[in-house]
Amino acid sequence: MESNHIVIMAGGIGSRFWPMSTPEYPKQFIDVMGCGKSLIQLTVERFLPLCPMQNFWVVTSEKYTNIIKEQLPELPESHILAEPEARNTAPCIAYACWKIKKKYPQANIVVTPSDALVINTTEFARCIDIALKKTAESSSIVTLGIKPNRPETGYGYIAAQGITDTNGICKVEAFKEKPNKETAIKYVAAGNYFWNAGIFVWNVNTITKAIRTYASQIAGVMDELEPALFTEMEQQELKRLFPTCEKISIDYAVMEKATDIYVLPAEFGWSDLGSWGSLHTLLPQDKNGNAAVGQNVKLFDCKNCVIHTADEHKVVLEGLDGYIVAEKNGQLLICRLSEEQRIKEFSQA
Repeated sequence: MESNHIVIMAGGIGSRFWPMSTPEYPKQFIDVMGCGKSLIQLTVERFLPLCPMQNFWVVTSEKYTNIIKEQLPELPESHILAEPEARNTAPCIAYACWKIKKKYPQANIVVTPSDALVINTTEFARCIDIALKKTAESSSIVTLGIKPNRPETGYGYIAAQGITDTNGICKVEAFKEKPNKETAIKYVAAGNYFWNAGIFVWNVNTITKAIRTYASQIAGVMDELEPALFTEMEQQELKRLFPTCEKISIDYAVMEKATDIYVLPAEFGWSDLGSWGSLHTLLPQDKNGNAAVGQNVKLFDCKNCVIHTADEHKVVLEGLDGYIVAEKNGQLLICRLSEEQRIKEFSQA
């Protein structure tokens, strides 16, 4: 447990959840579910059975560091890794892993997004523990694959080969891009395709070697940065070097090329909460299919709506069918759920 480390990626801007989520205060820092905790706080909470708080690391944008200090006061300040600019997930992960390796050369690491939702946290911890045990004893990379319950076009997929051990871990055959509806139906019917949750487990030597092998440009930048890590020069050198990293996801940079990579099929009520539609399906619904966050929402003859107006004194809606109604800081969205893919466009109008 002492050698386990959790890296939380928390730099996204959550543009599809406007106006609840904004570039100044994105969804990972918001109580999306109306449960009294933000998504990043829920993320930390479900990993606490696996390692102590001093082994958590958060990679984020410089502009969010104060929010993280406020929401995660027990996180060591030196474990908030502030990117000077966004360069996608491969440089983000490389920075965290090079830094961890310098002080903890035997670290066993989980990398996770900050803005997903997990319903069954006990089963989640059990699956992560299985993956950590495998990576502690081998040079394997393990990712979690979510068993699909519908032909979802909004997620990438992982194609698995046969089961390789008693815990149900399978060799990865291929990573697949987000499919169209017809292809997604085929994936679900095949039975060996799983949603890619973006959760990866490895030991620090495995991942640094893999980045060196498959993303040598990024590894070169990190090697140049390494002498400054944990010194007063770190921020200055990071500002100089990090923006020179190739802008690429860890999936493209490493996962699709790695050979010793496995998937653990899992079911623990996962959602990446990527849209108002996904939130609508996860929140408790009334008999008419309405889901609301906010103490003072009154609905009359409404159905199939999602409402997020937690800060309002009173909200009364009548006669809506299949709508998003969301308010935050004086910004109001009323939009058909069927048009939610246009929300980024609406927010910039």
